[in-house]
Amino acid sequence: MSNNTGKDIPFHTDMENSMTLFVLAAGLGSRYGGLKQLDPMTPHGEFIIDFSIFDAIRAGFDHVVFIIKKENYDVFRETIGARIENKIKVDYAFQAIDKLVPADKIPEGRVKPWGTFHALLCAKEYLNEPFAVINADDFYGADAYKKVADFLCGVAHKDDNRSFAMVGYRLGNTLTDAGSVARGVCETKNGILTVINERAKVFKDPDGAHYEDENGASVPVSPDTPVSMNFWGFTPDFFKDSEKYFGEFLNAEHKDPLKAECYLPVVVGEMIKKGECEVSVLQTTAKWYGVTYLEDKPGVVAKIHEMIESGEYPDGLWK
Repeated sequence: MSNNTGKDIPFHTDMENSMTLFVLAAGLGSRYGGLKQLDPMTPHGEFIIDFSIFDAIRAGFDHVVFIIKKENYDVFRETIGARIENKIKVDYAFQAIDKLVPADKIPEGRVKPWGTFHALLCAKEYLNEPFAVINADDFYGADAYKKVADFLCGVAHKDDNRSFAMVGYRLGNTLTDAGSVARGVCETKNGILTVINERAKVFKDPDGAHYEDENGASVPVSPDTPVSMNFWGFTPDFFKDSEKYFGEFLNAEHKDPLKAECYLPVVVGEMIKKGECEVSVLQTTAKWYGVTYLEDKPGVVAKIHEMIESGEYPDGLWK
């Protein structure tokens, strides 16, 4: 499996293992103030998604599925889709509030999507091979894709395989000066994920970090703590046990039924708790960059420019 960088990247491989990348791009981007997934980061008009697809291709992925809102199809197809369709197989899946959800389970006034696990269920028709899942607006780094691809190649041909993977990032490297972020704070044992604690409000401190609990109390947390940035590696066997959790979510009583979401990390955490899977935490040398708020963009643009200048990426990904 090639791990070349720069302009010598082979975009077509003869790997015997086929792998799909699912890109979660149906979010509203409300805090950022726009459709941040399609915000140019380079003079060539490239988005964070472009770098994600570029890194995935050079790691050996040969299929990408964008999970989007149907009303955004044209803009996706005419921009990122048009640029990469001759580099990798491209499909689109649509997340809608009434897809896979009975009408009597949709609260009156609900407009918000049902979360990242529901998004993945909306694309289940494409889940026929080992696959990875990422957020559209996160820059994960080339090494992370290589680590996930290597893991998936190692489990691709095993029967009834419920050995999955998550890329672990250092909490301190995933925070922003612009406000709070939501993070899946992880506990591990011998490199295996044991617990994911979803923290909705994590803040950067001068000497570390803290999060606010449900009562508004400040709880310190080490910046070295591993966190999930929603970069996962699964086999299709993932769905043998996981789909029931969405039904349980729909049947549960929620504090705010208009905003409650079924998150992928929460589902994985429940599966771990019940012994339905094992999740390896893949340590990566890659650095994560994200645009949670508009104020984050200049810093991400500068980091991408540095990587282009150093030769890690070509000046113009799709030339």
